This record gives sequence, C-alpha cells and structure tokens, in this order.
Amino acid sequence: MDLHGSVREPYSRVYAEIDRMSGDDLFSRAEALASTYLAQGVTFDHAGEERPFPLDIVPRVVGADEWDIISPGVAQRVKTLEAFLTDVYGSQHCVNDGLVPRRLIATSQYFYRAAAGIDPANGVRIHVSGIDLVRDQHGIWRVLEDNVRVPSGVSYVLSNRRAMSQMFPDMFGAMGVRPVLEYSQRLRSALAKSAPEDVDDPTIVVLTPGVFNSAYYEHSLLARTMGVELVEGRDLETHNGRVYMRTTAGRQRVDVIYRRVDDDFLDPVAFRPDSALGAPGLIHAARQGNVTIANAVGNGVADDKLIYTYMPDLTRYYLGEEPILPNVDTWRLEEKEAREEVMDRLDELVVKPVDGAGGKGVTIGPKTSAEELAKVRAQILRDPRGWIAQPVVQLSTVPTLTEDGLEPRHVDLRPFAINDGDDVWVLPGGLTRVALARGQLIVNSSQGGGSKDTWVLGGVRQRGASTPPPESRIELAGLGAVPQGAHPDDATHDQQQQQQQQQGGGSC
Repeated sequence: MDLHGSVREPYSRVYAEIDRMSGDDLFSRAEALASTYLAQGVTFDHAGEERPFPLDIVPRVVGADEWDIISPGVAQRVKTLEAFLTDVYGSQHCVNDGLVPRRLIATSQYFYRAAAGIDPANGVRIHVSGIDLVRDQHGIWRVLEDNVRVPSGVSYVLSNRRAMSQMFPDMFGAMGVRPVLEYSQRLRSALAKSAPEDVDDPTIVVLTPGVFNSAYYEHSLLARTMGVELVEGRDLETHNGRVYMRTTAGRQRVDVIYRRVDDDFLDPVAFRPDSALGAPGLIHAARQGNVTIANAVGNGVADDKLIYTYMPDLTRYYLGEEPILPNVDTWRLEEKEAREEVMDRLDELVVKPVDGAGGKGVTIGPKTSAEELAKVRAQILRDPRGWIAQPVVQLSTVPTLTEDGLEPRHVDLRPFAINDGDDVWVLPGGLTRVALARGQLIVNSSQGGGSKDTWVLGGVRQRGASTPPPESRIELAGLGAVPQGAHPDDATHDQQQQQQQQQGGGSC
C-alpha cells in the first residue's frame, strides 16, 4: 500500500490473488513450501539447527522503473570496486593521491600481500558480487554493504523462483516477471572467459569446504546447473605450477576454480598451514597465470566497511561519474570528531564492526540496554578503527505471513552481479531477506531471517497461459543424499568449516 492506503501498481495483481484466498489456504501453501524445501535439502544452519530455509508466500515486487535505477547502480558499484581492487593490489594511485589513507589499507584484516602480483587473465577480480540494498523511509534505494569475497544466497533465489512459479503459475506470465534461471549459464560463461589465455576449452570446478558447510546446497546446485565438477581441497593437487583434480581416469588439469572457501583456508602454503579445506600451491599456480581463482584472493579489503565510506569518492575518482545508488550516512569512528559525536548519541545509532558479516556484532542503539551500550562504548574506545556507526534506517516493509496472519516485516535486497570482463550483468531480482521477528531490523538468515521471491517486472507478458512458465520446469531439486563420514579427514573438515562460517564466510 502507499501512504494513502491504495494498492501500489506493481502489486495490484498480487494483492488481488492473495485477497481472494482464505487464511487456511495461505497457511497450507506456506506449509507446502516449507516441507518441499526440507525434503530437497534447501536448508540453513541457525543456532546449530538445520532448518528449511524460510520462504514467505508473499513475493516482493520491484517495478520496471525502480529496476532501471537498481541495475545500472549495482553495475556501477561493481565497476568501481573492480577498479579499486586493481589499484590497491597494484600502483595504489588512490593512496598516493590522498583519497584513501594508507593505514586503512594496511590495517584491513582482508588485505593480503600474497595477492599482489596476481593479474587475472581478463582483468576481473570480482566475478560474482552481492550488493546489499535497502529502501529507506523516503523510498530511496541505498547501498548497505558490499560483498565481493564469497557472496552467497543465489541458490535461494533460484530455488525460491522455482517454488513460487509452481505455486502461482498464472501470475508470472500475466505480470511479465523477468526470469532468473539463466544465472548459472551466465556464471559459467563468465568463468570460462576468465581462464588462462592459452586455454581454449577450460576445465571449471566449484571448490566447496565440504558437506558440513551450511551453504553446501548452494555449492552443489551451482556445480550441477553449470555442468561442472564439485570438488573439495583434497581432490586437487599442484605440480609444476599447475592445478589438477583427481578423477577415476587419472589427473585432469583445472583452469578455473570458482572457490567457496575463504582466503585463510584456501592454500596452507600461503595462509593457514593447518587448513584441510584448500590445496597447497594454489596461490603459486595463480601467480604463474596457470589457474584463475574466482573470486580473486584478497577481495575482502573492498568489503571493509571503512572502504564503504569512501565509495562515493572512489566512484568519481575511477569512473568520473556521480554514484547512482547512495550510501547510508556513516561515521568513521577512527576520526576523533565523528567518534565524539557518536559516543554522545550511541543510544540513537547503529554500530557495526568493519569486518563483520551475517549481522554479527551489530548493535542497534534504541533496542540495546544501557549495560550493553557501555560494553560497546568500551570496545569502540579500545579499537576505533574496527567500528562504524550509521543512523537507524527504517527499512521498507512487505506483508509477510506470520503465525498471526499477514503483518509488515522489514526487508532488504541482495542483487547478484556477474562480471565477464566485457559487461556487468545484474540478475533481475536477487535475494530479498526478511526480518521475521516483529520490529527486527537485522534480516540475515544466520540471525533467524527468511526470504521472499523477488519479482522484477518488465518481461514479456504471456496471454492466457495456464501451464507453468519455463522457469518452473527447470530441474533444480533432486540432490541425492550425501554420505556422512565418507572420508577419514571429515572431522577436521567439519571443524574448519565451522570456523569459516564463524568468520563470516558464505554468510547471507
């Protein structure tokens, strides 16, 4: 609804469809979605319990006019981040020109000197990105944070669409909802373009931490829909600066690794020597130009929430353009004046760790006790560089089915973008995350949030089609059961996968 109580135009068909349903019908459909997800293994780890990933029955609809702002805005953001990463692991012009302080780069947890000198074949470091957006109380879309390390959640976009297109088949054609299931082939094409220059028919693999990782469903789904091998670190080996995977037919050279393993665990020679999730020698092979690692090692420096505060200036610096999507106003707490102002208003603001992920460590002042605020205040004073502060953004709400019926719940949006070196393609939709608790502002799935299917309008409308649209007929389910304890190193894998998740890897 708009402020006058009228149904917004993009939602008119959805409103009419839901309005004619009874409460029992809505709840029965919701239960069917949950049971289907549980049976298919579309689950997420929350507080140590594996649950069906919550998909709400009411979609989030984005009009074509809004998407015409979001899509180029996200693409512009990715191009700026690409330019920044190329610069920061190269000549560092942004530092030498005084735009970004040198100490900010040097003290970033995710700046890896081991990544310097690794030049991707087609110049792409951010093959996949997830840019988190919010729509504020004024209807303005703003960037909340950037995710260019190992962004996760796209499997839920694909699975949500398949489920919802079966639940409401007639609406997709009538409303002209843009498809999303081309994502996997777009990704495969981009990965193929990133292969070493001397390779005509590249071998691509998806590197997973293993079956115990909370995002394993996504890793296996993407490997299967791209038609490539899903491997673990123990399946890979390096010889003479090249990477091979072990197969029943012998060793096979690997040219592109779409890794879903965090930097620290990727190569025990370059990073954590105790890692059992990666393979020794991967970084050396990448530096030799014999394998492409996607996303590139060291991208996390661009995820640093202090770098986020410089993004408007970096957009002007690298692209000569004004940002299409603004940031949320942000205080850098390493700056004395900003820190003093925030300390005086701590109970009014949101405070975040600069290297946080998954909603962990976020303090929402108005919802926090005086005792907890005192602890946060002490943490900030001990390490001002490690924190930023923002005003409380009143995220837009979308009707969501709860135990008490349909109620407004806060949402954000993570559009996914793929960069193939020639163009940045933005998936028309993305993951809408929902804060399921009443009044909650943290939407992350790892904090108990759910999701909605995101319908971007502007596709070709179909007349009178009663059969499900092609999207619902594409097979995304049917993953076989995964044997547990299938390898003697599984206990080590399990422990390290949990460590990776605790550090924020793959968090959505």
